[in-house]
Formats: sequence, structure tokens, C-alpha cells
Amino acid sequence: MPNAALVCFLILIPSSLRAQDKKSDWKVLYGLHSVEKIELIETGMKKHVGKFSTVTEEAIQLREGSNDIGIRKESVARVTLLEKSHRLRNAAILGLFGAGAGAGIGAAASRCNSTNSFNFCGLARGAEVAVGAVIGLAGGAGIGAAIPSHPTIYRAEPAKSNAPH
Repeated sequence: MPNAALVCFLILIPSSLRAQDKKSDWKVLYGLHSVEKIELIETGMKKHVGKFSTVTEEAIQLREGSNDIGIRKESVARVTLLEKSHRLRNAAILGLFGAGAGAGIGAAASRCNSTNSFNFCGLARGAEVAVGAVIGLAGGAGIGAAIPSHPTIYRAEPAKSNAPH
């Protein structure tokens, strides 16, 4: 039963993360400053990286290298802010969680048999807990560093299909 609950929890995590924020409000782009570096993906999957210039109700403009590029609102699929990276923070947080989980697994996996009068049960258990913590720390830090860290500030609504199902 606990395994089934864990599987359900792990399956539901991605859907709950995706449902957290609606980023389809074009007005959020009015809060950008002209010095901020952004990545803009067009609906045709063409990528632009540059400094934000201006935004109107119809289009967004950015400076890509020495060129000013204007892209109509209908052609913008996603805008990501490249200034704020949280990879180190994510690695530290998930590394600590991983270390705690690894230590717990190491403690649960090391069972001592006290039938012998002379054993090193306490010493061996401490080593297994430490090894579990180190493995969990490395795994958690790796996963935390791999999580995308640049915040997406605008994402266009998916196009509605008129085709019958």
C-alpha cells in the first residue's frame, strides 16, 4: 500500500507543477526593464536572445546583438527572463532533502543483530547512514542543478483546434 501511494504521488507531481501558474497575461511584460536579458521563442520555434526594449499591446521589441527586432504578440510563444538563475539554490535545497532521505534509508537498511556479545553494530550503522546521506546529497544536488532555473514570465495559450475529435 505505501508503494502505491508513492507511485500516485510521483505521477501527480508534474501535473500539479504545471497547473501552478497561469502565465498567459501579456500585461506582465510591461514590468520588464530595458536592461533585462530575455529569451523569446516564436510560435515557429525560432529563438531570440537579447535585451528587452519595449512592449505594446500588439508587439514586443528586443535588441539582439546590434539589431532591434520586433515580434507581433500573435507570434510569441514564450518569454523567459535570463537574469535570475536559481540553480545553486535548487541544488542546495534538493541536496539537503536528498541527504536526509539517504540517511533515513541508510538507517532503515542497516539492521543489527545483537545475538553476538561482541559486535560493532553502532559503528557500522553510522557508516551506512553516512554513506546513504552522501549518496542522497549527490543525487539531490544533481537533480536540483538540472531543474530549469530561468523563470518563464509569459507563455501564450495553446491554439485551439477546430478539427473534430
